[in-house]
Amino acid sequence: MKVLYVGSEASPYSSSGGLGDVMGALPEAVSNASSEITTEVITPLYNSVKEKFSNELTKVCDLTFKLSWRSTGATIYSVEKGRVTYYFVENRYYFDREWLYGEWDDGERFAFFSKAVIEFILSGVITPDIIHANDWQSALSIVYLKTVYKDVEVLKGIKSVFSIHNIEYQGKYDPAILEDVFGISKEFFSIFEYNGCINLLKAALITADYVLTVSPNYSAELEYDYFSFGLSPIIRDIKSKFNGILNGIDYSCFSPKNTEDLVCAYDKRSVKNGKKKNKVALQEELGLSIDEEIPLIAMITRLTDGKGIDLLIHILDELLTNDLQLVILGTGDKRYEEKLEEAAERHKNFKAVIAFDRALSKRIYSAADIFLMPSKSEPCGLAQMIACAYGTVPIVHAVGGLKDTIKPYGCEGYNGFSFVNYNAHELLFTVKSALNLYKDTREWSIIRKNAMSSDFSWRKSAKEYIAIYRKITNL
Repeated sequence: MKVLYVGSEASPYSSSGGLGDVMGALPEAVSNASSEITTEVITPLYNSVKEKFSNELTKVCDLTFKLSWRSTGATIYSVEKGRVTYYFVENRYYFDREWLYGEWDDGERFAFFSKAVIEFILSGVITPDIIHANDWQSALSIVYLKTVYKDVEVLKGIKSVFSIHNIEYQGKYDPAILEDVFGISKEFFSIFEYNGCINLLKAALITADYVLTVSPNYSAELEYDYFSFGLSPIIRDIKSKFNGILNGIDYSCFSPKNTEDLVCAYDKRSVKNGKKKNKVALQEELGLSIDEEIPLIAMITRLTDGKGIDLLIHILDELLTNDLQLVILGTGDKRYEEKLEEAAERHKNFKAVIAFDRALSKRIYSAADIFLMPSKSEPCGLAQMIACAYGTVPIVHAVGGLKDTIKPYGCEGYNGFSFVNYNAHELLFTVKSALNLYKDTREWSIIRKNAMSSDFSWRKSAKEYIAIYRKITNL
């Protein structure tokens, strides 16, 4: 069986978050889990990828095709990484941009990418049994397969899987561009139309042979309007072909045993002393007072609505009157950045680092005792899993994948703390409960080791993906 993963980003080549991490880890995990499965990935060749990886790329072929009335084309490059072949679609007009997303013509850019995927399959270089597309940017690869190319004989046997990584982002456009930009006949308009718009995510949900999302609890939540951003009726309609599989993390990347990333590497047996040394080093780096015993709380996140920043800011001054230190790393909404920087000026025990810094994030994970993740909604979440790997006890809002991964203190298998209602003072009370437990060194040692013993590897998830692939292909 051959599976082609289609996505707008793939780590380590391009990544803005969870999608890139999944595209960089899942194909390898699936290939490792079964010698009968070959996995390939296709993604745009952004300018940033060319600048960093051009020496590793091998030209595969040139493609010429039409996108609606426009004659266009692409050059395909490849690189081998482990057991996975990565293909890159080059078109300087569409992908030589400063940012991955946020351009005025994103709809056209990713329509081009999706069509290039199908044209690349028609070239005969690759012959997948399954196209597994991810999020709205690659939704049209499945939709083209089921509409424009539905009568092409060599494509008829290809099955399709579509993954929702975050349903908030749907690819909504004016109906006028269906033919003119996407090159799709009006006879297929009903597949796309939703609430007066073209909705690319909805079209993929309708046309895919199977639909997945990134945690079991999130798949259940999407049946309700509160979480689905308007698509709950569609989710309920496709329930028979819809499921949730929890994402994993790459322990070779996120491990306190990695001496290259940390001041002091450690494992479950040496976590107490290892954390103290990393804490002191981080305090020196950020200008916090040196105290290896004080509880250090961390938050590493995008500073946007939905990540719980509004809750934290509401209780921030009250929280910081306690005997603790707080570090936040992230970028995002300007008003949140400014509020955090203002609070840092008022409180010597708080540092707000407004930056995206992967190396610093690992130093923070290794130094902190408690990790905050109070998201309003969280499809899966990786940060709480990474925190567990470093023995940093998570406090989460019990939604989506956070509920699937973090078992609150007092429950069987507890590895963190959680609160049920999206409420600032419920968050505050939960933090205070964790701080009280921190004083009990024996109990804290247990919960910390439980966190480090949590298995969030891709092995189990890969087997679940393989079961779906076999179900829809009978292979």
